[in-house]
Amino acid sequence: MFSHEQLNAIDKVIKTHLIDSGVENVIYIDLAGNAITQQDNGNQTLDYMAFAALAAGNFAAVDAMAKLIGESEFSLLFHKGTKSSIHFSKVTEDTILISMFSKTISLGLVRLKVSEAVAKINAICGA
Repeated sequence: MFSHEQLNAIDKVIKTHLIDSGVENVIYIDLAGNAITQQDNGNQTLDYMAFAALAAGNFAAVDAMAKLIGESEFSLLFHKGTKSSIHFSKVTEDTILISMFSKTISLGLVRLKVSEAVAKINAICGA
């Protein structure tokens, strides 16, 4: 699905646009719940495999809800917690970029950086 060069380029985008901006964890997954790549700030102990599977299920459930109300999809999801938040963004028809961040970084900055990262990942993948 991805060449070694594409994966390295995607990892670089995630590091420079998201991790270096203060995002704690980033997972790039397919809709089946498989982690394509993941990065963190070095302070995390997340079970990426379990999280990827749950995130794909969450995205699929919300996609079904969108169709029930007449939307073709919701391409962006956001969950806010007291300490951490999660931002989901559809990258391609079958991939999602998930960014986890603390309350020390603003949602606006995360949305901006994710948007830039998605554009670059799409360019890398030829989408």
